[in-house]
Amino acid sequence: MKDYDATAAAEYRMVGRNTFEEFIEMASLFHNYPAPGLLIGGYMVAEAMQRMPEGVLYEAISETSWCLPDAIQMLTPCTVGNGWMRVLNFGRYAMSLYDKFTGEGVRVWLDLDKIPEDSEIRPWFLKTKAKKDQDSDLLRHQIGMAGADILSIQPITVDASMLVKRSKGEIAVCPMCGEAYPSVHGAVCRSCGGESPYTEQAVADSGVIYSLPKQVRTIRSEDAAGKRAAHDMTQIVPGVDKGAAFRNGQTFAVGDLCRLQQMGKNNVYVQEGEVDPQWVHEDDCAKAFASRLAGKGISAKGEPHEGKVTLQADCDGLLRVDRRRLKSFNLCHGVMAASRKGWTMVRKGAEIAGTRAIPLYLEKPDFDHALEVLGDRPAFDVLPLKKTTVGILITGNEVFNGIIEDRFEDIIRTKLAAFDCCTVFKTVFAPDDREAIRDGARELLDGGCDLIITTAGLSVDPDDLTRHGLVDAGAHSLVYGAPILPGAMTLIGRIGKARLLGVPACALFFRRTSLDLLLPRLLADVDITRDDLAEMGNGGMCLGCSNCTFPKCSFGK
Repeated sequence: MKDYDATAAAEYRMVGRNTFEEFIEMASLFHNYPAPGLLIGGYMVAEAMQRMPEGVLYEAISETSWCLPDAIQMLTPCTVGNGWMRVLNFGRYAMSLYDKFTGEGVRVWLDLDKIPEDSEIRPWFLKTKAKKDQDSDLLRHQIGMAGADILSIQPITVDASMLVKRSKGEIAVCPMCGEAYPSVHGAVCRSCGGESPYTEQAVADSGVIYSLPKQVRTIRSEDAAGKRAAHDMTQIVPGVDKGAAFRNGQTFAVGDLCRLQQMGKNNVYVQEGEVDPQWVHEDDCAKAFASRLAGKGISAKGEPHEGKVTLQADCDGLLRVDRRRLKSFNLCHGVMAASRKGWTMVRKGAEIAGTRAIPLYLEKPDFDHALEVLGDRPAFDVLPLKKTTVGILITGNEVFNGIIEDRFEDIIRTKLAAFDCCTVFKTVFAPDDREAIRDGARELLDGGCDLIITTAGLSVDPDDLTRHGLVDAGAHSLVYGAPILPGAMTLIGRIGKARLLGVPACALFFRRTSLDLLLPRLLADVDITRDDLAEMGNGGMCLGCSNCTFPKCSFGK
C-alpha cells in the first residue's frame, strides 16, 4: 500500500475485534484476495453482531452472492454448509442477522447516500470506472477510514416462513446415476432430469443427427420391392391431406415404387431382421411415454400413428398439467410431449396431449432415462367437477335497501348454469354491516352449501366490510388479491368445510373476470394457493374483445 497507509493505519476503524490490517490478511487467506466488497462486508457483519443480544442463537441472510457471504462465514458461525446462512441474490449489498426463533434482528446495508461523491468507493460500487482504472490502494484506504460510516442499519423481523427448520426431507437414490438426492426433486435427481451443468460429448454430438440400429438401412426407392418399411411414411397433399401412405412393417410391392417416387421419396428406411434390443422403435417409445404421462380421466387414442400417440379425455372435466414433470421430460434427449394449456375445461373425447420420440429409434439408455424422469406419477389428469351446492351472498346497502336493482345474482347464476354439477341453494342479501354479513354466511353454511360465492364489498373503501363479516363467520385460509384483470380484489378461502370465493364488483361490468378462471378449479375441488395465483399473472389480463371468444383466447393462458 502507499505511504498514506502507514500514517493513517492507526486511524483505520476496527473490524469487530480485528484491526483493519488483520482483517485484510484474513480476507486474503479466505478469499484469495482482499476484495473491497469483502472488506466492507467485514464492517457490516461486525455492526450487526454488536446489535445482537448476548447468547442469542442467530442466523444470517446475504442479499447478494458477491463477497458478502464470505464475510459472514469468516466472522460468524453462520455458513452455507451448516444451513445457518441463506443467500437471497437480490443484487443488493445488504445482510441481516436475526434470532433463529423469533426472527427479530438487524439489517445492514451499504448506503449510497453516505458515500462521498469524490471517494474511490462510489465509482467502485456503481461500476462507473473500469477495474483497471481504479486505485486499489486508495480504495482500501478509504474503506478502512470510513468503516461503518458508509453503512445504514435498521431493525427487522424475518417472516415466519424463514424460521422453519430446513431439512432435505426423504432421501432417494436416483435410478439413473445411482447417487442420493432429496426425493422432493422428483423421480430422478435434478441433474439427470436435464439440469446438469456438464456436457456429455456423445449426447452433444448426437443432438441433431441420430444413429440407427444396424438392422435398419437406407436403400433407393426403386429397390424397395419386397422390403419392409421401418416406419410410417407420411404423404402430404398441400391443403388437402396429410397421413400415412405406408405403415411401419408394411412390405413394399412393385406397384408401390411409383407412388414412393410421386411422394418425393427417392430413398427409404427398411428393416432387415430383428432389431437389437438396445434400440427402441418410435412407436414403442410413444406407447410407453403415453402410458406414463396419462393419469386419471385420460387414455391413449388408438395405436401410434406416424410415431405419435395422442392422449384424449375420458370424461368432461378440468385438465391439470404437472408443468415441472412435463418440462423435465422434455429436457430428456430425443423425446417430446405437448399438451393443451393446463386448467382448461375439456370435453370427453377431446385431444389433450401428444407424445413421441424424435428419432426413428431411441437408444435404450435414453428411453429408460425418459421413463425414469416421468416416474410413477402422471403429468396429465382430467379432474371431473364435483356435485356442488352453491350459496350466493350479495352485500351492499344500495341493493339491500332496494335503491338499485341487483344484477349480481343473475350474473352468478348464469356462470353456474354453464356447469351441470352446480345447484344453487339460495341467495342471501346483506347490508354493509359486519354482523349481517356474518349471519348471512352462516345461514348458507348451515344450509349445507359446499361453495359460498360473495359479491361486492371487497375493495379498499371503509364501507366495504365483507371480508370482516366473513372472518367473523369463521372464514380461514384466506388469500386476498389476485394478479388478474378484471378481478384484482378477488378473495379465496374456506369457511367451515365450504369453499369461499369473493367476487369483486368488476363482474358487473366485464364479461370475463377472475370468476371465470377460478370457478372451474373450485368446482374440481382444487386448492388454490398464493403461488398458484401468482403464476396466473402471465396471461391474467383480459383484452375485453367486443367479440369474446373465451376460453379460446389468451385470457388465463
